[in-house]
Amino acid sequence: MLASAAHAAPQPPISDETILEGVQLGEEVEGRVDGDLNGDGDPDTAFIIASPDSRDLYVVLSYRSEVDFGHQPGGQLKLPSDAFGPAGLTIKKGVLIIEDLSGGTTALSATYRYRADKVEPKMRLIGLDATVYSRTYAHDGNAMSWNLVTGDVETKLLRKIGDGEDATYEDAFVTRFKRTSKPVYMNDTPDAEEQLVAFTKAK
Repeated sequence: MLASAAHAAPQPPISDETILEGVQLGEEVEGRVDGDLNGDGDPDTAFIIASPDSRDLYVVLSYRSEVDFGHQPGGQLKLPSDAFGPAGLTIKKGVLIIEDLSGGTTALSATYRYRADKVEPKMRLIGLDATVYSRTYAHDGNAMSWNLVTGDVETKLLRKIGDGEDATYEDAFVTRFKRTSKPVYMNDTPDAEEQLVAFTKAK
């Protein structure tokens, strides 16, 4: 009876110490977020390990059975190394959202959305947004939004208007079309900028 009660109690998320055990010399934990991703009532964890040359996001999913409980890998995502700062990590209604900004004078803003697969302990990509633009308004930009659940894609040109302090972007040539896809898991997430280029050339 006591064992059953203890087993039913929510297990804590993985500790900072456990994450730090996998950190190598020159690496650091850029950020982490805890929340229930697979709907079992226990907290799951997403965290980013960064170094000057690489940034990788990892997801650890909780699991429990009648005889055991613990944590298991749920996916890994390689992020651009030239980030402007820590990525935003949030969990909303069971969806993991990663918001990342990287690049230089020309920047790439990318937002990834993942939901835990109902069958396998993997994170599945359900949404990808990407925008490439000039931080100094030196040229036009492009943006795309892809909902992998419905297949809906929207692309648009960001047209530069004005000069100097009055420079800004306005939406132009907005196109919408369908692009269905088989399930895309976190480890197979397409490069956000390459996907943007593929879609803007496709239509």
